[in-house]
Amino acid sequence: MCDCGCNTCDNTKISLNESLVPKQLAPQILSEGLNYHLENNIPLYENIYQYGSEKYFTLLNEARKLYTRGMLDLNEDDEDLIRTNIGAFGICEGKRVPLDFPMLNEDLDEQKEYTKGDFEQMASREFKPGEATNSDIVALARKAFLDYKFGRGFKQYFPKTFLDEAKKKKKKDPPIGKPMRSSSGGKAYKVYVKDPKTGNIKTIRFGSGGLKAKINDPKARAAFSKRHNCPQKKDRTKASYWSCRLPRYAKLLGLKSSFSGFW
Repeated sequence: MCDCGCNTCDNTKISLNESLVPKQLAPQILSEGLNYHLENNIPLYENIYQYGSEKYFTLLNEARKLYTRGMLDLNEDDEDLIRTNIGAFGICEGKRVPLDFPMLNEDLDEQKEYTKGDFEQMASREFKPGEATNSDIVALARKAFLDYKFGRGFKQYFPKTFLDEAKKKKKKDPPIGKPMRSSSGGKAYKVYVKDPKTGNIKTIRFGSGGLKAKINDPKARAAFSKRHNCPQKKDRTKASYWSCRLPRYAKLLGLKSSFSGFW
């Protein structure tokens, strides 16, 4: 057993099936990112690209295609990752969303469907009177609106608007010593999942402060896994599946943890 108790620290194999893809041809056939993973034996779960970035999803999709053709050998954890829908997108409540990809639950985006008019209003607040032309405002609004429609972040375009929202939210926060979550559904995280039975996209909410606090405690992880029977949680449309895998997505969710496996 490894020191952290995950039993997977030595299970980092990622290699080419050289009978189908000779190693010397890898740099010509594979992307720079996937080739780097192979040369340095880095598992896909430690994707070298920023979580949620276009390159992050592209690398996983590339690996998935090779794996399904028998051209790539993966460890058990990476196989589990490749069998999900990460890298694919779906439409949920009119929005294009990444599937099987956990994210922080943000009320501001969750509660409102933005229009082009909303973006133009936000863009106008970013400039002082007389500082920008109408064309400047429309250009900023259009750029942010396109990112929004394609499921990317857009708050960075409107620091004044969202700083004001953050201040308002802070005033409503409960007193120190009486922690409460204000996230939709009372859960800390959410993930969009495609229901294989209906083909519809579902929003699964999961997680709490208690889970977050115990990620780095091997005994607590083992107890949680045993109590919730985590090895048997295979249904991605259930919150229990994602709660059991919370440590694996620690970095993605902004949690401090050196452990990247399951509970």
